[in-house]
Amino acid sequence: MSTNLVIVESPAKAKTIKKYLGKGYEVMASYGHVRDLLPKEGAVDPSNDFAMKYQIIEKNQKHIDAIVKAMKKSDALYLATDPDREGEAISWHICEHLKEKKLLKDKEVHRVVFHEITKRAIQEAMDNPRPLAEDLVNAQQARRALDFLVGFNLSPLLWKKIRRGLSAGRVQSPALRMIVERELEIEKFEAKEYWTIEADLKKGDSAQFMGKLTYFEGEKLTQFSVNNEKQALSTEQTLNKAANGTLKVIKVDKRKRKRNPAPPFITSTLQQEASRKIGFTAQRTMRTAQQLYEGIDTGSGAIGLISYMRTDSVNLAQEAVDEIRGFIDQRYGKDNLPETPNVYKTKSKNAQEAHEAIRPTSILNEPAAIKEHLTKDQFKLYELIWKRTLSCQMIHATINTMAVDLAAGSEQNLFRANGSSIETPGFMAVYQEDVDDAKASDDEKMLPALVEGNEINLLKIRPEQHFTEPPPRYSEASLVKTLEEHGIGRPSTYASIISTLQQREYVTLEKRRFKPTDVGRIVNKFLTEYFFKYVDYEFTAKLEDELDAISRGEEDWLPLLASFWSPFKHLIDETEANVSRQDVTHEALDEECPKCSKPLSIRLGRRGRFVGCTGFPECDYTRSLDEDAESAAEPEVVEGRTCPKCDSPLIIRTGRYGKFIGCSAYPDCKHIEPIDKPQDTGVECPECHKGTMVSRKSRYGKLFYSCSCYPECKYAVWNEPVNEPCPNCDWPILTLKTTKRKGTEKICPQKECGYSEPVESDEQEAS
Repeated sequence: MSTNLVIVESPAKAKTIKKYLGKGYEVMASYGHVRDLLPKEGAVDPSNDFAMKYQIIEKNQKHIDAIVKAMKKSDALYLATDPDREGEAISWHICEHLKEKKLLKDKEVHRVVFHEITKRAIQEAMDNPRPLAEDLVNAQQARRALDFLVGFNLSPLLWKKIRRGLSAGRVQSPALRMIVERELEIEKFEAKEYWTIEADLKKGDSAQFMGKLTYFEGEKLTQFSVNNEKQALSTEQTLNKAANGTLKVIKVDKRKRKRNPAPPFITSTLQQEASRKIGFTAQRTMRTAQQLYEGIDTGSGAIGLISYMRTDSVNLAQEAVDEIRGFIDQRYGKDNLPETPNVYKTKSKNAQEAHEAIRPTSILNEPAAIKEHLTKDQFKLYELIWKRTLSCQMIHATINTMAVDLAAGSEQNLFRANGSSIETPGFMAVYQEDVDDAKASDDEKMLPALVEGNEINLLKIRPEQHFTEPPPRYSEASLVKTLEEHGIGRPSTYASIISTLQQREYVTLEKRRFKPTDVGRIVNKFLTEYFFKYVDYEFTAKLEDELDAISRGEEDWLPLLASFWSPFKHLIDETEANVSRQDVTHEALDEECPKCSKPLSIRLGRRGRFVGCTGFPECDYTRSLDEDAESAAEPEVVEGRTCPKCDSPLIIRTGRYGKFIGCSAYPDCKHIEPIDKPQDTGVECPECHKGTMVSRKSRYGKLFYSCSCYPECKYAVWNEPVNEPCPNCDWPILTLKTTKRKGTEKICPQKECGYSEPVESDEQEAS
């Protein structure tokens, strides 16, 4: 009996597909890429037509060895890796390695592609194999070569000009530029004051509603027409006199508005909505989507629950549309079903019509019905995809909007009240798309029934103070959206762009918003000053378009590499020769050193940027970046306390690990203490029995507990001590540890003991 070897990327997928293919097929996993460029200079040789030298990835050596062994016994090879550029390249690398081993002679080699892991899709793909797509492979090799040439030439330059260990990427660098430029906008932003004049109104027994002043004494108001409190209060008094307790309705404008459903998910929109709605990072979204795609056992064996999750196409297969429409008809009735299917247009020039949007493999797999078989993350993401897919084939929502103009005394003074109500929810009964940084709108509120001539009770006129706000920092969702709008990166790269910037410590996440680090700022400054072309949004997008053109067979990959490499290498050499480290890491300030009168500059140190004297090392003046000259010159004195060693005043100093209290007589007296006074737990130290356990902070800000007799006694524990002996080993104290999985436990701090017991809550104890 003939044996067919099928290669996929992951063991989970292999297990699911094996179930569908049955006897005569051996299904194995490559565990992702099996070969990569040699991690050293010369792996891409520009002088030899960009010849690329590959090696087996060490961690996957055993997997490729197993594939080689299985191929020796097989009659045909089916390459069933993912249906994208990277998947095509993995198949090509496996094929090339097997050719080197002389294992494919006189054996059939097929490339099979499927976009969902269902029995129908797998069998259809196996019945319709194709050859390897050389154009897709060339596009992937061109991308890999470009990334290698940038990384292996630009990163060493960063080491020389800034600090060791830094690196730069072809696509990550423009993304870093976006984050830094947004931060600079925020820092330069100056808030402007403005006021709105609002009226609280009520008609009879109806709910209270609000109107906003739009015309005052015949003049249309703009955002800054009223810009101070005095003007606002004067306007309020004038309006109160004119209104005399009532506003008159002079115009009612009623309209019907249609809101169409959002298209089904593509990779970028899935990452954005998962971030907004369920708080997932791009990486967490893709990892969970991969699990749903590869197969989940829902009670009758593993089945792929969603179609392939790396796509920029909004197309849906006809059989999927038919099934969705049938489900809507049955569940929501014909009134919620459009006469013809909703069709969405794909924006990407490179989206292949054979590809589909991200959708459930069957809309009949309702989230609630399979919830018990899914993890929390899998359920949340699957429900999101299921609802979005279902809603995209439902009718539009019909919304009644109402705009009412109300006069205060005369039509020279007008208030505007807006409201809306949903006449037909349509798709909104299932799903609504979220928006980044959305603010509550008055249009969302309901208004009572109003007609021209109505007299409305004026409860109060309220002047409200506001200040303009800076643009918000990027969230993961808004960064992905902006990258997509600029044409930077592709569906498979957004998650890696974000994670790479964080791993390199160029950005941090604060309240789920990206903030550049000091090192990130300096790297961006260097790249924008000396390599602007290569962090330019248009240039990066154009390069992506050219790679897409290669994948479509419209361009050759070697000329693209040649046109990129020559000017890039020239710029590398020129910058290395002519730019000094000081040019990059120092930023001149228009300020003199208070010690020696030489110019000050902003410099990059081991712990970030600081202000220092250009006369260093002769002059050692420094201060933190957020201090001004006066506050640095006059240190803050600790009121009501003196040094316990020499009785000199205590002052607040700034050191390598932040602020601390030190003696003003330094260096004659070297007394120091933390700013946060240690809190005494009252638990006796179990080691020396002299001191008590007090809470302290480590140099990295993490809380721990140690003996008050430090440094004589160095006993310390991470968790809060409890004045109870361990029942297992009689150690004098236990500690409290809280985890998400186990809740709060009492544990013995002696590792060799291992004693632990759960701590019951008040509710449990009461019961």
